[in-house]
Amino acid sequence: MEKTIKGIHHITAIAGDAKRNYDFYSRILGLRLIKKTVNFDDPETYHLYYGDKMGTPGSILTFFPNEGIPPGRPGTRQATSIGYSIDKSSIDFWKQRFKKNGINFIDVAEKFNDPYLTVFDPDGLRLELIGSSKEDTRLPWTSTDVPVNNALKGFNGITLMINELAPTAHILTKVFGYRLVEQKDDLFRFITDSVPNAAIIDLLVRKSETPGHVSTGSVHHVAFRVRDEKILMAFRETIVGLGLRVTEKIDRNYFYSIYFREPGGILFELATENPGFTVDEPLESLGEKLMLPAQYEQLRETLEITLPKLI
Repeated sequence: MEKTIKGIHHITAIAGDAKRNYDFYSRILGLRLIKKTVNFDDPETYHLYYGDKMGTPGSILTFFPNEGIPPGRPGTRQATSIGYSIDKSSIDFWKQRFKKNGINFIDVAEKFNDPYLTVFDPDGLRLELIGSSKEDTRLPWTSTDVPVNNALKGFNGITLMINELAPTAHILTKVFGYRLVEQKDDLFRFITDSVPNAAIIDLLVRKSETPGHVSTGSVHHVAFRVRDEKILMAFRETIVGLGLRVTEKIDRNYFYSIYFREPGGILFELATENPGFTVDEPLESLGEKLMLPAQYEQLRETLEITLPKLI
């Protein structure tokens, strides 16, 4: 058994209006809605999954849309920016697309020699479209509006804002197998060599910054990828041994997972590759129907009426 973290599995955030969220991520960014289901803890709200054609780990961004809750506040103890990989040549395409559609963005900047464009989703969640110098051969989901050479390929990485470097860095390096490869001022880049993509974690250290508030427009948690349940539970033993509180194994239908809050205050999840998103619907029609966990199937008739229409 090879006990290995294989980069980012998925990232989960909180949204407001569900249809507005769908319009932005599916129609503006051109991602595929790969799963339309409900929150395990609140079945009257959606859990929406966006990704590439296959729902490949490392491409999956999920949302809990919930109208009426207040906006979040960026700060420490949370993930503050999600990085997507794009071809460098497509940056102008995205600038023009955002201008045409009235989308708020910040012009090109540079991070560790890679150009990136910052854009904010309708709830204020910060995304970075990064023209990585490293070749990315992943095949993205495409549409007539977003052709393959301009499409988002999946995650480049994520930025976590923390007050102190050492505690979070210890989890990344000594438990997850990442290594520190670059530093610029208060930004530290960690990479895992276990996968070619979705392999970057940037730690932004702000000693005097106050903790943020996770709500609408915020990342709820970051999930790291493991192969299967045996490896998942081996990591659980390691995390328990560090004196951290960690959940039991949870069946999320499309993966098994555990959750714990790392010492810097950010909620981490470990999620398995199996069984995947085609376990309950075929690849060709992913995301087209409302898929419900077994315990909520008896609510289908009501939920199909009360949940917001996305299209």
